[in-house]
Amino acid sequence: MLKGKKILVGVTGGIAAYKSATLVRLLVKEGAEVKVIMTDGAIGFITPLTLATLSKNPVLNEFYEPLSGSWNSHVDLGLWADLFVIAPATANTMAKMAGGLADNLLLAVYLSARCPCMVAPSMDADMLSHPSTVINMETLKAYGNIILEPDTGELASGLEGKGRMAEPDAIVKEIENFFSKKKRKPAER
Repeated sequence: MLKGKKILVGVTGGIAAYKSATLVRLLVKEGAEVKVIMTDGAIGFITPLTLATLSKNPVLNEFYEPLSGSWNSHVDLGLWADLFVIAPATANTMAKMAGGLADNLLLAVYLSARCPCMVAPSMDADMLSHPSTVINMETLKAYGNIILEPDTGELASGLEGKGRMAEPDAIVKEIENFFSKKKRKPAER
């Protein structure tokens, strides 16, 4: 179903970053070509080596590689992808997306991307229900982003509530549904 699809996976700095390994593995297994962009915060939760191994591509984090000087063009990455999936998406990253900030590679690619973007929020329940987060998510929807509803259950804080990142297999199903719907109607973006 995803054979030949080019999917960027953005990983931000939340505890659910460990799920991104399974997401990348499942996407590759379905035939997608996957490139991963990580924020500095994400690297504290999961190593780039893990995601590079699973994606079969180098993981990107900076605008350029300090040792070689090679540039990771946010424009080229945004043009390359058929879909940009940000999973997990923290409250911080979603606020920056809603405000049009580009202080890291992931955000610059988001602003440059011509492809649709799926966002899988992950945070504690109180953060998710905070009015600023609600407004930011509504803003992202108004921009045309697809928000994947977080799950309810035990959170990293030990509390129960809504805020768990959707499970990787559910995200893959959403991606497959997206591409099957897109096949039936002309592209809008």
